[in-house]
Amino acid sequence: MYLCRMLPTSRKELDRLGYGNVDIILFTGDAYVDHPSFGAAVIGRVLQAQGYRVAVVPQPNWRDDLRDFRKLGVPRLFFAVTSGNMDSMVNHYTAARRLRSNDAYTPGGRAGMRPDYAVTVYTRILKQLYPNVPVVLGGIEASLRRLTHYDYWTDTLKPSVLIDSGADYLVYGMGERPIVELAKKLREHAALEEIRIIPQIAYLAARPDEISCDPEKILYLPSHKECRNSKKQFAEHFRIFEQKANSSNPPVMAEPADAKEGITVVVNPPYPLMTTEELDAVYELPFTYQAHPRYKGKSIPALEMIRFSVCLHRGCFGGCSFCTIAAHQGKRISSRSLESVTTEIARLATLAEFRGHLSDLGGPTANMYRMQGRNPALCDACNRTSCLFPVVCKNLDTSHKSLLELYRTVRNIPGVKKATIGSGIRYDLFVNEKGFLNDEGKQYFRELVQYHVSGRLKVAPEHTQDNVLSMMHKPSFALYRVLKREFLSETKRTGSRLQLIPYFISSHPGCTQRDMNLLAGIFKSEKIRVEQVQDFTPTPMTKSSVMYYTGLVPETGEQVFAERDPQKKALQKEGFFKNNRKS
Repeated sequence: MYLCRMLPTSRKELDRLGYGNVDIILFTGDAYVDHPSFGAAVIGRVLQAQGYRVAVVPQPNWRDDLRDFRKLGVPRLFFAVTSGNMDSMVNHYTAARRLRSNDAYTPGGRAGMRPDYAVTVYTRILKQLYPNVPVVLGGIEASLRRLTHYDYWTDTLKPSVLIDSGADYLVYGMGERPIVELAKKLREHAALEEIRIIPQIAYLAARPDEISCDPEKILYLPSHKECRNSKKQFAEHFRIFEQKANSSNPPVMAEPADAKEGITVVVNPPYPLMTTEELDAVYELPFTYQAHPRYKGKSIPALEMIRFSVCLHRGCFGGCSFCTIAAHQGKRISSRSLESVTTEIARLATLAEFRGHLSDLGGPTANMYRMQGRNPALCDACNRTSCLFPVVCKNLDTSHKSLLELYRTVRNIPGVKKATIGSGIRYDLFVNEKGFLNDEGKQYFRELVQYHVSGRLKVAPEHTQDNVLSMMHKPSFALYRVLKREFLSETKRTGSRLQLIPYFISSHPGCTQRDMNLLAGIFKSEKIRVEQVQDFTPTPMTKSSVMYYTGLVPETGEQVFAERDPQKKALQKEGFFKNNRKS
């Protein structure tokens, strides 16, 4: 049965299937891996399940005669383009803007198999070769560059990727529903105004009357030109966008651009939160959990890391300033059913490579499974960008009961010897400065440490100084001290030899050299030795990147220090290791 095979990637595979041509050709900057953690595979499978013929062109060569862009011919409906699971610039460069030597999403970890700004490069080539065929953008790079954004690698404000690339449509966020609806409308040869009302897409309007919406329901953001001319306007642009995007009933957002006279970027509001049934249906698709045979046994590092991981939910309400999850997946949590999770695990257990170890039961944040507001009406009226900062919302149900039930069920599945948690946890969901919030939180932590930690429990306090943490929208370092105390108590009680590994960030807006010196002093006095550290990298569509570029806090307009000197940024990072060296 065809659904059980991988999507075709070559003319030979199309011929074997008896396909003269296909409906949709999907170009991706990643290797083709048929796993639900790879966005291109998910979109391909979802479209395939709707009856469309879909082909994938992974990591096309953009340097030669462009044969990879021609080899499968012209699709009946559209080209789909994604940079892959990462923004191509984050994939290519370090925080110091140095070129990375490897790429986890490429066979053998080989670097250089996708271009900088991959979405734009691929789309321009397709538009050059096939000017009349629609191109639809998707994935993390397109999603987080859908409006004016700060680009760290050129140190400039860039317009929407729709303008830079020349694409026809952009699907933002988790794109299963909008891409299916878009394919349906294009197949039916629907009128342009019908297509442009699809939720969760963005497009360019040449004139105000081309915006397919009641004019009174359109929220106009500061224009790209205004943002470029005024950092204050750009900070205000982000403040409005973030607040409205996190509301229960977001408007149509329109951003006038100046790349071409009269052009406006239009972003439709998203689909409602995915139901459990809808999310389950995605993970029921017949993924093989393998790399395509074209790679002939070459290892793809990203696949080796996540092959036996299981995603429990989508979304994150943590609202960390430097994080893109809420802007891409949304703030509210959409969770899978217990039955769906156990069915997937049973499928994984049949794979020849499975040795009984599930490497993750998680999501954007491991312990937000099934968490939501007790009173949905209060959530609908709320404009907070974080349910946890500055304090945990009283309306938030932080019960770990469903997650504990899931953990216990998984531990008893035949063939599962160990299920560890690789995703990060939010410890402010079960501890405060006094200790555990309740007995259930204590029980969750006990079972987590006893059964689901493989040597190391990784957590992210990010910094020690409260003034820096407030800019990050992270809790006080005092909570990490509580967690560490309880961790040591639990490992002593059970006699286990586990380690607690904290993650930290340097050079975040608000962090000065004095803050790093104070951090170094705390590390010395509390005997903290670190391995997991990083220098802050401003990425598109985050509050932190806006603060870095503008020197302003978007919500208040107050000035904030941001270290921009590369040598001084390196000096800040050095502060993590001042006391790690043996004298």
